[in-house]
Amino acid sequence: MPDFPWDGLVVHAERARAHPDGIVDLSIGTPVDPTPAVAQAALAAAADAPGYPTTIGIPAVRQAAIDWLARNHGVTGLGLDGVLPVVGSKELIAALPLHLGIGPGDLVVLPEVAYPTYEVSAALAGAESLATDSLTAIGPRVPALLYLNSPSNPTGRVLPPAHLRKVVEWCRERGVLLVSDECYIENSWDGPVASVLHPDVSGGSHEGILAIHSLSKRSNLAGYRCAFVAGDPAVVGELLAVRKNLGLIMPLPQQHAMIAALGDDTHALEQHSRYAARRTRLRSALERAGFRIDHSEASLYLWSTRGEDAWDTVAWLAERGILVAPGAFYGAAGRQHVRVAFTATDERIDAAVARLG
Repeated sequence: MPDFPWDGLVVHAERARAHPDGIVDLSIGTPVDPTPAVAQAALAAAADAPGYPTTIGIPAVRQAAIDWLARNHGVTGLGLDGVLPVVGSKELIAALPLHLGIGPGDLVVLPEVAYPTYEVSAALAGAESLATDSLTAIGPRVPALLYLNSPSNPTGRVLPPAHLRKVVEWCRERGVLLVSDECYIENSWDGPVASVLHPDVSGGSHEGILAIHSLSKRSNLAGYRCAFVAGDPAVVGELLAVRKNLGLIMPLPQQHAMIAALGDDTHALEQHSRYAARRTRLRSALERAGFRIDHSEASLYLWSTRGEDAWDTVAWLAERGILVAPGAFYGAAGRQHVRVAFTATDERIDAAVARLG
């Protein structure tokens, strides 16, 4: 297994904490705003849950996911057998190849600049991984699984529908499972983001496709570990069979919180506005300080560079009490960028703006 990347930030975190006004931690995109009242109320109302829930989840939580995808993202044709609630999207991604029988001799393709868990998932299963954004770079070998991530963590890049459609067609021609991590789909700043399940992308069929969604960022439910996977019922059924045997089950109170959160768009729009304001302030401050912002049209990060080694930028910011993640965490192609989260409180974002000025 690769080393846990954030362990390398310890010395810089200590330096940032030494700032007279304390650290501004922008290294991890963890929500800091309140969990929506509708989710809290639903969780409390379902707190008396003495029995074991089922792995597949109650029908209402799966229907809530179907309704949300249709209402907000134009996804059609999903049935209850094409949705599975899971305990956090990271856990699902990390174990996905293993649970689907992918292993030694198999190839897993992941984005060139990517969330480390995709590589971890391949390593855990004993499979080989290849980081590339080019289908031609894969060569004649047929992967067992190909990950997409749009909007991207860490870059905030959004893949246009035409590109997604091209990847869908490429995978189907070769029998490759396509898994699209869409956890930041509602954290878009320059227009809507297409889901791989949208009929304009999928051709009206979900065969060979999975999409992963999370309520951590949209609804400040990171502490509840609410996520789901949707798509090809046959592949969802394979995951369900394995997860039943392993006892991987979303707790029933969280399922009810998930139903409430997916059914309420008001809180998500309010949170989107908070993040948009923080993003605007922080982006302007970074650009005034000499940074260039690349991509970043979505997600909760600013993919920033000063044209130098990322660790030098991390050190420069730590001297000012600001902690960020070096792009090298996400692959060699990110070695001159840093990922700057804007999920901190308004007070801490304002502190970062002042220090950058």
